[in-house]
Amino acid sequence: MLIPQVAAFFDQGTSTVSYVVFDQAGGRAALIDTVLDYDAKSGRTSTQSADRLLEYVTSQGLKVEWILETHAHADHLSAAAYLKAKLGGKVAIGQHIDQVQSIFKPVFGLEADFAVDGSQFDHLFAAEEVFQIGDLSGRVLFVPGHTPADIAFLIGDALFVGDTLFMPDVGSARCDFPGGDAGLLYDSIQQLLTLPDATRVFVCHDYPPEHRSDVQWQSSIAEQREGNIHLHAGASKEAFIAMRRARDQTLGMPQLILPAIQINIRAGDFPPAEADGQRYLKIPLDIL
Repeated sequence: MLIPQVAAFFDQGTSTVSYVVFDQAGGRAALIDTVLDYDAKSGRTSTQSADRLLEYVTSQGLKVEWILETHAHADHLSAAAYLKAKLGGKVAIGQHIDQVQSIFKPVFGLEADFAVDGSQFDHLFAAEEVFQIGDLSGRVLFVPGHTPADIAFLIGDALFVGDTLFMPDVGSARCDFPGGDAGLLYDSIQQLLTLPDATRVFVCHDYPPEHRSDVQWQSSIAEQREGNIHLHAGASKEAFIAMRRARDQTLGMPQLILPAIQINIRAGDFPPAEADGQRYLKIPLDIL
């Protein structure tokens, strides 16, 4: 099995880890969970985070085949549209994104012709679908729970879990967003934990606990199975659901959820311009 090469890029503002996965220098690549910078105070976007990936891809002589999303993120804006314009590649997400679009179209009062069929994306992955990144083979795993549409990517020995799992000393993702389900998340994680012990696990975020000062993003299935504080060996589904529900009640909404969802369910594109030529995001009152 060809071992994928993985370059990680941490965005300090959103605690997000984006990845460039490729078969070899000068070969083919995929970008995973990219970040478009957004200043909530001014409403301005910028591309510093995404440009780090762009510069790396260029320096390695890579051709981008895929720009992959594990789900429609609530904590950062996707740079998929920007990077596609610069580097090419197909923007892809799981096929159940239509459920997320259907939930949020009325929340944000989106335009009547906004499609809730995932057609904004170049490709919608089905569970267990196999795809290629040059000489690398990837497989799509359906892992709902955090949202109803989450997927993970198993590329060679590297598993990109999105928000399903965090580092073992951080635990697991919240399940209180619309369509989230702690029981489904438990089942999804149990599916992942059946993979070989040595499988490399790459997370989408890291929030270091007090005992750890450095940011980390890579563990293994064995380390997750043995040491994840929410799912260590022997943790029951009932106990996990109770823990997750109690913990989620203490969490505030992510700072960027309102702009992020509106952009991310559009595959990273901005809303269409209004009559004055300006594009706007909407802030719904007393809904979330």
